[in-house]
Amino acid sequence: MAGWTDDELERIGSAEELNLQSLRGDGTLRDPVTMWVVRDGDDVYVRSVKGAQGPWFRGTRSRLEGRIRAGGVDKDVAFVDVGDGGETTSRLDAAYRAKYGRYPADIFGSIVTPQAQAATLRLVPR
Repeated sequence: MAGWTDDELERIGSAEELNLQSLRGDGTLRDPVTMWVVRDGDDVYVRSVKGAQGPWFRGTRSRLEGRIRAGGVDKDVAFVDVGDGGETTSRLDAAYRAKYGRYPADIFGSIVTPQAQAATLRLVPR
């Protein structure tokens, strides 16, 4: 799999939101879901505020593939589970805080809970 280009990373990383569509078992795309997105180095991440029980997150389990749109980038991706609870989680919490910390605590706080941290996906272009 090829990685993200510098331009794609910049555009996705600076986008306020990302639209994600996962593939169903039959290969068709589910309806898009809008969410927050952060960049960490050469990688792009999303989290489910409802954890692994969130409907869109459960939808990613069928094929671990889908499509994203953000910052003018429209790309097929693979979903890679992260949720390690370690250094990556800390860096992503900081990235979410830097990008979205201006939102009220009851909104922003939902993205840095243990439940959301455990439902973190790295988006890999395919």
